[in-house]
Amino acid sequence: MKALVIGAGGVGRAIANIASRRSFIESMVIADRTLSRAEEAVARVKDPRFSAAMVNAAELEDVRELIRKADPDVVINAVDPRFVMPIFLACEIENTNYIDMAMSLSRKHPHYPYTETGVKLGDEQFARDFNWDERKIFALIGMGVEPGMSDVFAKYASEHLFSRIDSCTILDGSNLRVEGFDFAPSFSIWTTIEECLNPPIVWEDGRGWYTTTPFSELEIFDFPEGIGPVECVNVEHEEVILIPQKIDAKKVNFKYGLGAEFITILKTINMLGMDRKETVEVQGVAVSPRDLLTASLPDPGTLGERMRGKTCAGTLVKGLDKQGNPKAVYIYNVVDNAWSMKEFGDQAVVWQTAINPVIALELIHNGAWKPQGVNGPEWFESKPFLDLLEEYGTSWHIRDEDVSGIIK
Repeated sequence: MKALVIGAGGVGRAIANIASRRSFIESMVIADRTLSRAEEAVARVKDPRFSAAMVNAAELEDVRELIRKADPDVVINAVDPRFVMPIFLACEIENTNYIDMAMSLSRKHPHYPYTETGVKLGDEQFARDFNWDERKIFALIGMGVEPGMSDVFAKYASEHLFSRIDSCTILDGSNLRVEGFDFAPSFSIWTTIEECLNPPIVWEDGRGWYTTTPFSELEIFDFPEGIGPVECVNVEHEEVILIPQKIDAKKVNFKYGLGAEFITILKTINMLGMDRKETVEVQGVAVSPRDLLTASLPDPGTLGERMRGKTCAGTLVKGLDKQGNPKAVYIYNVVDNAWSMKEFGDQAVVWQTAINPVIALELIHNGAWKPQGVNGPEWFESKPFLDLLEEYGTSWHIRDEDVSGIIK
């Protein structure tokens, strides 16, 4: 399989690193707006199958030109979600398969942003499903860790564990800390702001999708493997769009384990207007406050040596088991930063994200997954993916949870 990865940040670098250890990759081009970043990502894997290129992901024609030159079987989008549509459309025009880890951006309801949806995450992509299906190409969207692995966990629960699903809550939490920084997010702050300050989206059977106010439904969840209790709140996330399309659940939501301090920081960023994507003029120069904030913070991909702790991605499912008895489980994957740095040289959060599109590539290559049109991870059987997780060096687990309140 020949792949083109657009984006040589932390996740793009980790994709190259993981893919270099798999024999099914025939060639992989790593492209970035800054050529030196792409070259560095290639140099560290020391593999002749890999090469570097330069591209401006915001320019559709620039992406099209690179696709024609690289002639890949699949393009993997490893940049911020604001660049989803130029890359997605370039692939559609060039009849080239596509994978991303975050879907096209939402837009708030113009009058009722905290009760009703406007344009939802992924709407622009799903609206073009017919074009992709007609061209017999695929777009596998939301194939990171969350969304991605978390959706596969939900599908596994539906296939193998439950006869009725009352609720499906994605819960993400960590005890990661970065030594030497008062504030240094372990993932893109641009994306984190987008997820956390937009109106959270929730799915309920009979009501459909609706929104709430930011940081709603606060709860403390006890994460496994020593991470412990973390304050979690509703945020906008792709799983809430994807899961109800293929899994019969009465409620789906996503809760991010931000903790009290991070929630306070995000509220301050919002209060100061530093979350704005629109540009403002500063001494004659047009600057986006969010871009300025992103540029002012350390690159998450470079923080691995100073990072300590673990990160957990998982899916909490409640309902009735196959025999009709109350059941509740948390299906999860934990990555220890010390392990990922030792084994791969990549920090835990970006490694945990990057492994999933590479596994998906391998499943598509060997025919276990056969996408066509615009698909999410839960469109396919879960077990082949979970079997490969173990082969790639990580693990997944099922923890029983409290069944009180579940009615037969």
